[in-house]
Amino acid sequence: MSEGDGDGVRAAVERGMGERDGDRVRAAVERPVTRTAIAMLHTVPALAAPLAELAGEVRPGARVSHFVDESLLQDTIAHGGPPPHVLRRVVSYAAYAEESGAGTLLVTCSSIGEAAELARSFTRLPVLRIDEPMAEEAVRSGARVGVLATLATTLGPTTRAVQRAAARQEAEREVVPYLCEGAFEALRSGDPARHDRLVLDGFRELSGEVDVVVLAQASMARIVAEAAQGHDAPGVPVLSSPRSGVAQLAGTSARTGG
Repeated sequence: MSEGDGDGVRAAVERGMGERDGDRVRAAVERPVTRTAIAMLHTVPALAAPLAELAGEVRPGARVSHFVDESLLQDTIAHGGPPPHVLRRVVSYAAYAEESGAGTLLVTCSSIGEAAELARSFTRLPVLRIDEPMAEEAVRSGARVGVLATLATTLGPTTRAVQRAAARQEAEREVVPYLCEGAFEALRSGDPARHDRLVLDGFRELSGEVDVVVLAQASMARIVAEAAQGHDAPGVPVLSSPRSGVAQLAGTSARTGG
């Protein structure tokens, strides 16, 4: 999503947000609060349990609330990227999260990661992308970064996330994208074995061309151990977003607004 596209989406959100939604968001922004709970926004229901477990390691005892909305991803796929109404809904979820006592909203879907970034302009609640730490680590890991995805709508945002991380670190990096055709459809149809096989095939092909491989979606983390132990690409690091993404929550144990 280019800067111009982001401005257009932001304007559309401001025009399209209903008076009641706007009041809710403004109230959340203006109300001084201290929050210790965690909220997560998922588009894949199966991610809730493993990410909650990781959150328990980072923030023992913290209450974790989950918002699950598969339509955010479905609409993003249908439009080839997050349309304005997806951003409006992410903003609304941030307001709901704050109303429920959360101090942070972690967006766990990379396909709507850029919408999560734009949502920060509309809420005081910290809105985190699960894949940002992974992008930063990828830049530190080598000059040629491979991005492996099962969705075209994730491949672009993750590639741009790595490019922005390289700019922040003032490092020149080449990003090599690779789409695992058919893997996402296999997972959604209940065939995780085929999904894993297609992702591993993609990894083996891509790893011969790069210094580090990034798995663009949290749902791909299931193949990390096998890929890391493989003999086809010795020494090529494989990065996934769940653990490093959840680790961000360690620095958001409380927030006080004034």
